[in-house]
Amino acid sequence: MMEKENTMLDPVIEIRNVWAQYDGCTVLEAIDLAVYPTDFIGLIGPNGGGKTTLLKIILGLIKPSRGLVHVNGHPVEAGRCQVGYVPQVVEMDRQFPIRVWEVVQMGLLGCRKPFQHITQAERDVVRYALEQVDLAELEDRVIGDLSVGQRQRVYIARALTTSPTILLLDEPTASVDPQVASSIYDMLARLNKTITIIMVSHDMNAVSAYVKTIGCLITRLHYHGSKEITQEMADAMYACPVELIAHGLPHRVLSPHTHERTHTGDHHD
Repeated sequence: MMEKENTMLDPVIEIRNVWAQYDGCTVLEAIDLAVYPTDFIGLIGPNGGGKTTLLKIILGLIKPSRGLVHVNGHPVEAGRCQVGYVPQVVEMDRQFPIRVWEVVQMGLLGCRKPFQHITQAERDVVRYALEQVDLAELEDRVIGDLSVGQRQRVYIARALTTSPTILLLDEPTASVDPQVASSIYDMLARLNKTITIIMVSHDMNAVSAYVKTIGCLITRLHYHGSKEITQEMADAMYACPVELIAHGLPHRVLSPHTHERTHTGDHHD
């Protein structure tokens, strides 16, 4: 398990020797991770590497075949109401006349008794969630009329209605243009002042610019509590040296190579 230096805080997420399988195939293997208050972890790795599975295990949507997961010191079942989740794909009928306010209010349903009338305190929570994502003025708009970026903010607001201490996001900017993506990342940076965030992303520029630490998940987790993409991570992902270009300027995220690699056969860019 990664040791976090100079902290007396207890982890908000603790994962110990977690394994997961689908149809007899191992998806996660020997995962150890400690996540601390106001961490902002970017999870990278190829499709099928287990990133979404790990998020769902933290949420209690999938049970690991082996290992333990604690959220805020409790088993997942007791702690998941303190976790907000924004999935990668939100299926919706664009023609269905549901308002922004009603979509965000749905975030309250998972951690309250059914058929209860919404209270004034809960209305205040919904309004505050909309304010946090800068959409309060659009609360009466039909969600199908919003842009992709605005809808993504609505889904983040929905995840905030439980006043979570932890926010899990699966590819939150996969369908938006770079300018909108930057505004979403800026918003997440503001939320991160009080909320712990784990974000799955293939956007290497965003990962390098916004998160505090980076982990690479390809069945096994490579995580060292730093922002650097280590040679170990690069070997696991690409099996060759990689340079990342961010914001139009060279931006090294790899540690210096200690030796030259020898390639045989044809070279392909």
